[in-house]
Amino acid sequence: MSKKMPVWDLSEYYKGVDDPNIEKDIKKYQKLAVEFNKKYKGNVAKLETKEFLEAFKCMEKLRNISSKLGGFAYLNSTTDMLNEKATALYQKVEECISEAATNLVFWSLEYNKLSAKKQDELIKALPKYAPYLNRVKKYKKYELSEEVEQILLQKDITSGSAWVRFYEESMARLEYEVDGKKYNDAEISKLCTSKDEKIRHKAGREVNRVVKENAFMISYCYNMIMKDKAIDDDKRGFKLPMSSRNLAEEVSDETVECLANTVRDNYKNIAWRFYKIKAKLMGKKKIHYWDRNAPLNIEDDKEYKWKDSVKIVLDAYKEFSPKLYNVAKDFFENDWIDVAPKKGKRSGAFCSSPLVEGHPFLMLNYVGQKRDVLTLAHELGHGCHHQLRRKNGVLNERSRMTTEEVASVFGEMLVFQSMLKKAKTNDEKISLLVMKINDMINTAIRQIAFHFFEKRAHDERKQGEVSAERLSEIWVEEMKESLGPDVVIDDSVDYLWGSIGHFFFLPFYVYAYSFADCVVNSLYWLKMQDKVDNFEDKYLELLSKTAIGSYDDIFKPFGLNPKDKDFWQGGLNLIGYYIDELEKLI
Repeated sequence: MSKKMPVWDLSEYYKGVDDPNIEKDIKKYQKLAVEFNKKYKGNVAKLETKEFLEAFKCMEKLRNISSKLGGFAYLNSTTDMLNEKATALYQKVEECISEAATNLVFWSLEYNKLSAKKQDELIKALPKYAPYLNRVKKYKKYELSEEVEQILLQKDITSGSAWVRFYEESMARLEYEVDGKKYNDAEISKLCTSKDEKIRHKAGREVNRVVKENAFMISYCYNMIMKDKAIDDDKRGFKLPMSSRNLAEEVSDETVECLANTVRDNYKNIAWRFYKIKAKLMGKKKIHYWDRNAPLNIEDDKEYKWKDSVKIVLDAYKEFSPKLYNVAKDFFENDWIDVAPKKGKRSGAFCSSPLVEGHPFLMLNYVGQKRDVLTLAHELGHGCHHQLRRKNGVLNERSRMTTEEVASVFGEMLVFQSMLKKAKTNDEKISLLVMKINDMINTAIRQIAFHFFEKRAHDERKQGEVSAERLSEIWVEEMKESLGPDVVIDDSVDYLWGSIGHFFFLPFYVYAYSFADCVVNSLYWLKMQDKVDNFEDKYLELLSKTAIGSYDDIFKPFGLNPKDKDFWQGGLNLIGYYIDELEKLI
């Protein structure tokens, strides 16, 4: 793998951690926030339409400054988490923005005291801001007094957010050793999918050993995060630990439960069935947990050079929609991607879009495996999704995780189908199908098992701190139930819950993956059957409205209804279809 891999260029934000413009923008934000407070606090009920418009434009300016500061500090630290200056800047920006933002807390509280008639008149007069205003209104019953809201905002950087930062930076410092060689988090995760069974088992056991060795720190962080969330939920009146997340996603608790229970009902006919097939393909009675994502022996050891992966992904995007391709190619013609793994770099991959009207940045840990090609397709999907909705407006734009994952998973699907179509032998088709079904199960099934782990952990936390040992017991129980009797779950996997970052930095996020996977599967099934006219254009239109449209509105052109249990089952049926195809090839 060539060492000359693309790195992102953040200089369009700031030249570096010592850029004097950082301090200037912090002071500018602080000054504007104070001025906004002095001008509008206590006066929201008296404002005319023209004055509301002026206030919104000022809020957009504030949002852009804070997003630029926070975006740079975060992105700069993720590729160098061992750099104290980078992490110190991140903390400084967080603290300064949080402190200044207390001046803005009054706004939504005063807006929600307006009469329904006044609110409706304002929305009618300023339709551009309707999505934002409607969203503010939904939080009315969960808002507290201005003084309490200010305290919670200020305390967050030393409570919930502080524990998240401590967890992430601590995990970035961990080292793993296999056969005398040391690895970071990103590197060891690649070994866990090695074609060599001995290597991947050693790597897997090493991950579990290191996490277990740090279980006191990890479980303490998790308990503090869960308790911090419980206090906030209790004060605001949320019924369930996941209710606040559901409100942000604009889905009901009942809809999420319907999704989760439908997926759990399919554990046996999807996950159990597939792992039984995979065990046979690997010549085993049962497979180990670390064999789930392992390549088959029939799979080649092809290394995908970066430029080849880019071509594979862009060609697949172009075949689906030239319009989507034109959006996607910009990421490779500019310095918007940080590609290679390195010491101190955060593990995994993500797309970050700090500025609504700007472009996103993609972070990868690319080592040239086939799976890395699909990861590129996934994160590029996120990036294109952002670009298609840049005109929605700064205040209207927000991330609903359930629809955030649609474009990414759909991007993966496009590349997978392209690779499958070009496969020349049965063995190649089998290995591709196994890899894709693995990924779909990880997304649709395993993430729901994660969801049930979170539910149980947060429920038990209400009775007091939950020990690392007890969290491990819950984890093992959920893994066994979801993966089935043909996957060996032993003491080499019992502490892996501690390595799942989503449990820490965004509780109850995980079901969004399953939500999106079922949506994408349903959409792609319609495409395969050619049941929707102008599918490609309607799909791009859907992506452009995910932040401003209701689920009913954005899925209506496809005849889909997420409130219906059959919707979720329909999405899961595509996985079953691929398993059927796999059995035919075998």
